[in-house]
Order: sequence, then structure tokens, then C-alpha cells
Amino acid sequence: MTSGGYDPNQYPQGGQPGGYGQDPYGQQQPQPGYGQQQPYGQPGHGGAPQPGYGQPDPYGQQQPAYGQDPYGQQQGYPQQGQYGQQQQGFGGVQPADLGIRFGARVIDGFIVGIPVGIITSLVFPSSAVFLYLISPIVTTLAMVGYFVGLEVTQGATLGKKILGLRVLAPGGAPQLTPEASLKRNLFLIPQLIYCVGSLASIGLGIYIATTINSDPNKQGWHDKLAGGTQVVKG
Repeated sequence: MTSGGYDPNQYPQGGQPGGYGQDPYGQQQPQPGYGQQQPYGQPGHGGAPQPGYGQPDPYGQQQPAYGQDPYGQQQGYPQQGQYGQQQQGFGGVQPADLGIRFGARVIDGFIVGIPVGIITSLVFPSSAVFLYLISPIVTTLAMVGYFVGLEVTQGATLGKKILGLRVLAPGGAPQLTPEASLKRNLFLIPQLIYCVGSLASIGLGIYIATTINSDPNKQGWHDKLAGGTQVVKG
């Protein structure tokens, strides 16, 4: 023991008490491990403390929460409609509604009916036989031939062309086959029978109009009978 209270035997390594990891009063200092907080706010692996998601930054900046972009944009899956809207019809074309299709039928009826009426009245005498038998047959065959011929060769009748419509074949092909066109116009065939046939065709026409109006792609019963034809705009 020397004067001043310093004992060299107490500290054989020399120096002052309170070495690294030791308290100057004899208490053991805890050693911070990896990831533990340093006495002065430093993490165990050195450098500034790293805040977690949603925690305040020691420098005053708010850290982004989970699911948010660091630049202020919301992350996640795209909302509905981000990649465009769903389109109806083949190839994104717009189906024709009931009103414009009915208008095209009226125009086609005048285009066919007036010339046929004039020709038949000149060829056949005005008699009961012509009125009850010949006139329905001639008119019906003319209508079916008109619709099938123009739909197969032109893709639309004159009435549809005037109103900017066309008929697509099943699968979106530009022109129909004769079989498909004949099937979609079969509802005209009952008109071959005088009076009763006309009433049957009117009933079928009402049913077709109902199915067109209720179908999301505006396909009537006759369109589906033909394999999926569709009247579209453009």
C-alpha cells in the first residue's frame, strides 16, 4: 500500500481504475450485444439508430408504414378498371341496340315490299288466288333472298348500311355463311302461309326483340340459333 491510496497490486495492468467494461467503483458494466441499444442511443452494430416501419425518425422524418411507397404513393394491387374497361362484342366493337335494328328492318321492309308489290300486281291479276296464295309466297321468298344474299355478300342489308350497322358471323368473321344467314332469318318462313303465318312471324319477331333487349351483347334468339351472329355498329 502506497501513499494516496493507490495500490499497484490491485491493478496489475497499470493505468486507472474503471477499464473497459468495468465500473470505477467495482461494478461490472454490461456489454451491449448485436441489436441492443447503446448507452447513448447507438445500436449495437454502430451507426445511427434505424427506426422501424411507422416509427418516428430520430431526425424528424416519418418512416413509411408497411404497404406505402416511400415517395408518397400507395402500393398494392391495381384498382378495378385500371387496365381498361371491359368491352362487349367481337373485337371490342359496339353491339347495336334494339331501336336502331328495328329501324333497319323497317327500311329493308320498304326496300323489298314496294318493288315486289308493284311487280306482282302487274304480273298477276287481282284475284283471291293471288291475294291468299301467291302474294305471301312471293313476298316471303323475296325477303329471305334479300336478307341472305346481302348478308353473305355484303355483310349487311341496305337498311343496316344506311344506319351504319353490319352483321358479324359467329366468332367475329366479317361475313356470314349462307347457312348461318338462313338460320337467323328463319323466322320469316311462316309468312308463307297467309294470315296465320303472318301472325306467327309477328310473335317470333316480338320474342326476338325481347331477347335482344335483355341480352348484354344484344344477340337475339335468331342470332344464337345461327351460332352466335351479332349486329354491330360501324
